Amino acid sequence: SIAGVQCKKVSGHSKGHGYKIGQTFTGKSDHTWNAVYIEGRWHLLDSTWGTGFVDDSVTKFTYRYNEFYFLTHPALFINTHFPDNSNWQLLKPTLTLKEFESSMLYNSSFYTLGLVASHPETPIIQTVNGKASISVDCRSSMLFTFKLKGTDKHGLMTLKKHGMNLDIYPQETGRHNLKIFAKSSKAEASDRAYDCVLEYVVECESVDTATCFPKDLHQPVGPSWLSERQGFLRPSHREPIIHTNDGRCSLTFTLGKDISVLTSLHTDGGGPTEDMSRQHVMQIHRGNQIELKVHLPHAGNFVMKVYSKKRSDPGSYDYVFNYLIRCLNTEVKWPAFPQRFSKWLEEYEILEPLSGLLPANRNVRFKLKMHGIAKVLVEAENTHPLTHNKGCWEGTCNTSGCREVSVMVHENANHSFYSYVLKYEVETQ
Repeated sequence: SIAGVQCKKVSGHSKGHGYKIGQTFTGKSDHTWNAVYIEGRWHLLDSTWGTGFVDDSVTKFTYRYNEFYFLTHPALFINTHFPDNSNWQLLKPTLTLKEFESSMLYNSSFYTLGLVASHPETPIIQTVNGKASISVDCRSSMLFTFKLKGTDKHGLMTLKKHGMNLDIYPQETGRHNLKIFAKSSKAEASDRAYDCVLEYVVECESVDTATCFPKDLHQPVGPSWLSERQGFLRPSHREPIIHTNDGRCSLTFTLGKDISVLTSLHTDGGGPTEDMSRQHVMQIHRGNQIELKVHLPHAGNFVMKVYSKKRSDPGSYDYVFNYLIRCLNTEVKWPAFPQRFSKWLEEYEILEPLSGLLPANRNVRFKLKMHGIAKVLVEAENTHPLTHNKGCWEGTCNTSGCREVSVMVHENANHSFYSYVLKYEVETQ
């Protein structure tokens, strides 16, 4: 007004501090904003919301400049502001109060972060057989998290190139609050906080008790643009869950150059120890391809976590992503892979025997793919040399009278010492 701009005061209902999803608006209006006349037409603005906010975590007003509420498009403004006089919606056709009450609440962060749509478009959603699914679309790669009743334990979130998908499985019946948070992928390295972009109320009539996730499962699950950016390209399994009936699976990736990989396997309750868990995943490198062979020790839900670091970097490994591996077959009981020592190189490969537990009193056939080696010996009760044939070292060894079997290599024909590369256990009688 001071600047000579025609300015009107508009009163109405707003989805501001204290608003609860699904609430109805009755009685007199609770908020006031403005309409200004510029260059031949009216525009909407809310200088209060543009100045800062009050939320449940802080009782006093927090100043934070927010330009979203300055000359906002009426189609976005109606999302949070419902004027008493429908003419001030500046929309044709206008929305009814009932439509305003039942519409999805998209706050300013939703738009300023470049999100474009969410599904479902109703703020109150019902589970079907204990499950509800939500998806968000955006213009560029984004990072997401969620909280269902304050935790991210009862869901499965996967990142898409332009958004995310989320399946949630509430573990109690009733009404649950679901919040979805996002931040720009460019903010990944920084400690910038996630902004709450969406809220739903999930009504759950029945619980899916069969679907529960191990506590070590980390969101998001499965490979994505994020793992690709860290050098894990062309995954053989793009889905977050791997189902195996015989307790075995094999995953392959093309690796970016100079990447060293580490894996670990986790399960809830009485599972293998951390040392043991590494023995149930074996890495095989073929040029820039890596294969991860998994033999599960028993049935159940397992988390396989993948870590990496620069090969040239002496530092520690960083977490990259994880899979959920599921096996319902209770007959499954794979022994660990043989123990590998430091002289066992990444590009070596065990063709047989893959089991780290050998049968007693048997002739066992060995076939190992190793290069640049002068001699290979298998040490049991007696020592058996393997012969070299088309890039593989082959031969048999008898397990009678011994508790363990070792594989040793002679790196140079002129050396007199051997290096241990593999160790197998032998079944007790």
